[in-house]
Amino acid sequence: MNAGVKAAMREPGRTTVKRLEFFFDFGSPTTYLAHTQMPALAQRTGAEIAYRPMLLGGVFKATGNQSPVTIPAKAKWMDRDLRDFARRYGVPYARNPWFPINTITLMRGAVAMQQQGRLAPYADAIFHAMWVEPQNMNDPQVVGAVLAKAGFDPKQMLAAIEDQAVKDTLRVNTEEAVSRGVFGAPTFFVGDKMFFGQDRLDFVEEELRS
Repeated sequence: MNAGVKAAMREPGRTTVKRLEFFFDFGSPTTYLAHTQMPALAQRTGAEIAYRPMLLGGVFKATGNQSPVTIPAKAKWMDRDLRDFARRYGVPYARNPWFPINTITLMRGAVAMQQQGRLAPYADAIFHAMWVEPQNMNDPQVVGAVLAKAGFDPKQMLAAIEDQAVKDTLRVNTEEAVSRGVFGAPTFFVGDKMFFGQDRLDFVEEELRS
């Protein structure tokens, strides 16, 4: 696993001088691109990156927003834009042919692994299976194989995501995001200032340095 990713990813609730909240959902390819930039951003700014799992489908429902893939012209443009940014960042990216994917199980898994202090390797594995070597993450058997390959016990994960506390935390995170003005992913907060989109990371860095 990339040591930089592990160093950048901290659990929420710890107090530091600089703190960047990163509201995310694995179903967003732009969120994957943002995830790849977090280690360098943390290193340059000294910021703590607080990953905040939310359910993007819940955000869309609450705000009336929808995925860009529902608009053919925008979907075509966005595919090129994602490839351009991946090339600029020097990271791999591949369109997932099974997109869109229902991410509620994956995001509950993120909450569970965050509670166990294992979010970093879990997020790396899921993002990789979504947007680097795309797999059908709608299929529970595929998800189980991805987790097993990354060193997780699929049966333990299944038990963890059925925990009511995990379900409640994801719901609360999603409600909090909406209440703070979030309408999509990725969304970042530096204090009360909100930034939307991986293409706004320069503004995020500017705010962290101010």
